[in-house]
Amino acid sequence: MPKYIAYPQIKSVSARDIVTRFAPSPNGLLHIGHAYAAICAHDFAKGNNGRFLIRMEDIDTTRSRPEHVEAILADLKWLGLYPDGEVIFQSTRVDSYQTALAKLQDMGLIYKCCCSRSDIATALKMHAVRHGPDGPHYPGTCRGKDIGDAEFCWRLDVAAASERVGTLRWSDMVAGDQIADPGQFGDIVLWRKDAPASYHLAATVDDAADGISHVVRGQDLFAYTALHRLLQALLDLPTPIYWHHGLLIDESGEKLAKSRASAPLAPRRIAGGDGAALAVSLRSGQLPLGISLSRA
Repeated sequence: MPKYIAYPQIKSVSARDIVTRFAPSPNGLLHIGHAYAAICAHDFAKGNNGRFLIRMEDIDTTRSRPEHVEAILADLKWLGLYPDGEVIFQSTRVDSYQTALAKLQDMGLIYKCCCSRSDIATALKMHAVRHGPDGPHYPGTCRGKDIGDAEFCWRLDVAAASERVGTLRWSDMVAGDQIADPGQFGDIVLWRKDAPASYHLAATVDDAADGISHVVRGQDLFAYTALHRLLQALLDLPTPIYWHHGLLIDESGEKLAKSRASAPLAPRRIAGGDGAALAVSLRSGQLPLGISLSRA
């Protein structure tokens, strides 16, 4: 039985060290799908004499919970996955996200948006817009508009940003070389009304700060890499290599998720289950009944 999960082979290794990360959000407990993702990131690094980091995406303080942080770290230890260095917390890095946002503001590439969800829904009934992986694009109601003192978020003018940087490329270790199409998402939110930086801005800035050489994550995030590649170009950040691995899915073909109440690991750990044995079974493809691996 292999010591590590079967990961894509590296054709050529650059001079920089291989560094991967597992970045859970402590707004709930880990499930077996998270365990598989963490193992992929861990094993790719360790199988190539690299480093594995753990980063808590706890920037949304209204949903993140200290007890979830403790449970996540206990689950990872139970699985035999240890980080190389201290655990990183996004909540300590808000200043770096503000600096990145200010740079985009100086470029004239972001704008304030005061639209509520109901405002957007109403506007969409009146305007035909492009649809992308996240659904219909924001119709641009606030672009170029003075919103006064209304509560607002910051949106990226994706068309203007894309025109500024030109054609962008990135590489996935399974899918190969890709041309980025950030326009498929429309003007994304970079800074929210109710919380600091969005996932896209924070993760992009963090991956550069942490020296991540290879982003190992699920296939469900494949399309979003186009946005991250755009932000990397705008902010003069390095572009990692990517591996978007398959997802663990249930009998209905849906990925395991907190939002779908997928069974958490913590009760199994607390009941005295064998985390090392579970890790071995995930590495060998021996999945629990009713769970399978989607194709990457």
